[in-house]
Amino acid sequence: MKKIALLAQLGFFICLLIPVQGQDLTGVYMATEEVDGEKITHELKFGETYSMHTVYHSDPPKFIKTLGGFHTVTADSLFVDLEFNSDYAKDSVATKRLAYSFDGKSLVFNGNTERTYVQMDSNEQDLDGAWMFGTRGPDTGQERRGDSRNRKTLKFLMDGRFQWIAYTTESFKFSGTGGGSFVSKNGKYIEQIEFFSRDDSRVGASLDFMYEVDGNDWHHKGKNSRGEPMYEIWMRRER
Repeated sequence: MKKIALLAQLGFFICLLIPVQGQDLTGVYMATEEVDGEKITHELKFGETYSMHTVYHSDPPKFIKTLGGFHTVTADSLFVDLEFNSDYAKDSVATKRLAYSFDGKSLVFNGNTERTYVQMDSNEQDLDGAWMFGTRGPDTGQERRGDSRNRKTLKFLMDGRFQWIAYTTESFKFSGTGGGSFVSKNGKYIEQIEFFSRDDSRVGASLDFMYEVDGNDWHHKGKNSRGEPMYEIWMRRER
């Protein structure tokens, strides 16, 4: 009987040491709410270990805020170690903990059923994933910025949604972001801008590019939002 009791106690402590796995949140979720007569969009993008939350007015277009970083998920909580926070100068928030649950198929945070997040349909495409800006092309052996430097530009693409963010990790300095929907197929990449922190008047623009993936490099060619020729090389992020 003593052996049975001891084994039971050991099993209990082993269970405590094993982390409780959370649900798979991977995907893109959207929520809308009306504040003072204006429609506000909340957009959540969840990779396996990285997530970002962006808030913007849709009509009239106006960027509000964005934040994101590496996350872990337990049975009922989401923990995020932020890499960027556009409001950091105001709130100094570098980590987030959110309780989550599901209301049917909708995702709810901190019990706020007034703002439920609906998952978008899966829409896997070329270029899906996280990319770090490396250098201007063509690639002639110049030093790349990548993930090793303090100043970063990240581009995250998932289920037909894209977002880029320029930020500095140590100081949490936020330099800008933009995003919306995209299509990437057969070497052609098209962005439809739905939010842009530096200039709201750019919202609605459609930008066409050519792309080629060479190993872990994405060669990105075309014209930027100002109509200027551009050639960028992005490197696939390994985490």
